[in-house]
Amino acid sequence: MTTPLRPPIGLELHRSARAVSQAFDAAMAEAGASLPVWLTLLAVKTRGSANQREMAGVIGIQGATLTHHLNAMESQGLLTRRRAPDNRRIHQVELTPAGEALFMKLRGTAIAFDKRLRAGLDEARLAEFAAVLSAMRANVGD
Repeated sequence: MTTPLRPPIGLELHRSARAVSQAFDAAMAEAGASLPVWLTLLAVKTRGSANQREMAGVIGIQGATLTHHLNAMESQGLLTRRRAPDNRRIHQVELTPAGEALFMKLRGTAIAFDKRLRAGLDEARLAEFAAVLSAMRANVGD
């Protein structure tokens, strides 16, 4: 008797990441935003007054893509950009009160999603899973 072939772990990881990503995108959309908006708000909130180059690196996107998101968010009144006084080529980004309010709303959405994602998994299992993911990233040279 032969054992059935299991899909390669990379395929399982891809399927899982895609399903989780789509579910998180849907949760953000239901809260009135998108993943790029959440990631941008989170980057500004956690880094204080951040410059655009740093933010793009933290979020993991190209500078031009970030500029597109920042333009839209600035026009929606969620953030402001100003030139750094010591280097006029650098824009510093700060949240407006509306941006702060949206951040808090989306933070609640992200916390609720994380709770849903962790349902039924104890801390030891989650720690082991995090270690396995870290090892896999290292295996591919992250």
